[in-house]
Amino acid sequence: MLSSAFSLLDYDKIKTRLLSHTVSHLGRQQVEALTPSADVRQIKRWLTETEEAMRVIASSSVPIPSLDGIHAIMQSINKGMVLGTVQITQFARFLDGMEQLRLYMARKSDVAPVVSSYALSLVSLPDLRAEIARCVEHEEVLDGASHELARIRKQIRIVEERVRRKIEVVRQKYRAYLQEAFDVTRGGRFVLAVKREHKRMVKGSVLDESASGQTLFVEPEEVMVQHDQLSALHHEEEQEVSRILSVLTESIEQSQRTTVRNLEIVGHYDFLFAKAKLAKTMDARSVELNVEGHIKICRGRHPMLEREAEPLDFTIGESYQALIITGPNTGGKTVALKTIGLLTLMAQSGLLVPVGPGTELTVFEHILVDIGDGQSMDHSLSTFSAHVTRLIEILKYAGPRSLVLLDELAAGTDPGEGIGLSIAVLEALYGLKATIVATTHFNEIKQFAEGAPGFENARMEFDAQTLQPLYRLQIGVAGQSYALIIAEKLGVSERIVQRARSLAESQQTIVRGRPDSSRSSAEVKRGASTAGPTESAALAERGGKAADQPSYQSGDRVWIRSWKCSGIYAGPADDRGKVIVVVKKQKRIIHRKRLAPYLSRETLYPPDYDLDIVLESKEVRRAHKSMSKRHVEGLSIDEH
Repeated sequence: MLSSAFSLLDYDKIKTRLLSHTVSHLGRQQVEALTPSADVRQIKRWLTETEEAMRVIASSSVPIPSLDGIHAIMQSINKGMVLGTVQITQFARFLDGMEQLRLYMARKSDVAPVVSSYALSLVSLPDLRAEIARCVEHEEVLDGASHELARIRKQIRIVEERVRRKIEVVRQKYRAYLQEAFDVTRGGRFVLAVKREHKRMVKGSVLDESASGQTLFVEPEEVMVQHDQLSALHHEEEQEVSRILSVLTESIEQSQRTTVRNLEIVGHYDFLFAKAKLAKTMDARSVELNVEGHIKICRGRHPMLEREAEPLDFTIGESYQALIITGPNTGGKTVALKTIGLLTLMAQSGLLVPVGPGTELTVFEHILVDIGDGQSMDHSLSTFSAHVTRLIEILKYAGPRSLVLLDELAAGTDPGEGIGLSIAVLEALYGLKATIVATTHFNEIKQFAEGAPGFENARMEFDAQTLQPLYRLQIGVAGQSYALIIAEKLGVSERIVQRARSLAESQQTIVRGRPDSSRSSAEVKRGASTAGPTESAALAERGGKAADQPSYQSGDRVWIRSWKCSGIYAGPADDRGKVIVVVKKQKRIIHRKRLAPYLSRETLYPPDYDLDIVLESKEVRRAHKSMSKRHVEGLSIDEH
């Protein structure tokens, strides 16, 4: 699956939230490596795990072992290094925590049979746990770690006591020359704090002096022998402690393979329960899955929005394969696209999704997205160029198991050409059997969806009274931009709004980057001369002076002078100059003298475009299809 969709659909933000629920670096590693799968069986197994993990955390918190320092320990073993008491204590805590986790999960087999079964593979290493506990406690090597260490430390205590008694006798002897009358040590050796002026009165070695220089710290010669004995004993102690730690390190090294496996299981548990915690914060659930392209979202919510946001109800894949969503700006069209895409990505990652009961999602191999203006400062791409670049990639990967999400079709370029390109892309994607959800503002694309097989319109509802979007998706109805209603509510004069509404109803859309309303009555009467160089040339090439008796072919958009609107030329009606024109989805008989060229068929549609989609109703097309297969008793077609 292409990763370009992840940031566009906020999938990366979901992973960031998931990371916040982990407690170990191993859990974080699994989150960072998480990507959607296209394997239905694997996804179902993931969702089952997450559901079970949710049931586990519903009753109590899970004792995930502390992994503090474990990564550094595993990096240092088998490299000739001896672990210190701090590291061995950390390892012991991990072993204890792992045993707690094993016992805890054993009690959860009834509510989480799959998740609890992983703990059966944990090996608690009881002999190693016991040996560490016997030798090390509170980051210190215990006397009982070995007989030799016990003997040495006993001798140290005996000699230290002799030194204390001796130093007390010496202190009494020299008390008149001392600055302080209590035990003082320097470098682990007992000393006397002697006033500088009396230094010759105390026999011994000066080991240090005070900051002022007025006090000397003297080791009396009476205790030098015992101090030398202590130094020798402490050296023996260090050697024995080092030997004990070396033995413990070797035991830990021998358990490396088992420990690595235990760490993998602990990391996976951390990952699973992070998914469960995330699902709990979103009030999420599991969903049914299919590979047939059927999507049914019941009260779905975008996970990054507040719970007060209006839930989305959405269906596709049964009677239609492509849905064109229309509606006002900030009306929720883009949020609807992102919600559909993000919920699908989450489910295919084994994450529970914030939806209502009855939701069913399709497992796609590709989720292909063009959302946002796509501006690229690094590559100096225009908005339109960025859209085209994404469309090229989308068309490259689209197929029967692809979900294509397109935001604001025909945006960023000349509307006439942009609409044509958008329709051509939609047809190509439909031909590739991709599942398509797109948004647009353009009536031409809505009209295309109205007549094209496998396509359906939808709108985001809008409250015209309060000028507030309702964020509710209504399938089966094309929406509008509400620009004129909003303009009127905000104070634009009634005269301007009425004029704008008249132009809109006359379908005077923007052509070649300027409003049709800029065309004067004379320009309209001149017909093809106002259609622009491409349209005029195309009409003239088909035979005739555009201003006198232009020739038309089925599919040309013509201007009806008396009605001040445009329609689609469908063909001659009789030999007296009357022709058939499709106006607002209805066929009308009009004399050709009342027509003027507007837009050529070549401009509007690709060469192989099926014009029946535009010229005939759905009912007529179905009848044609039925009659082409077999005789149907009583079935007839009224061509007019």
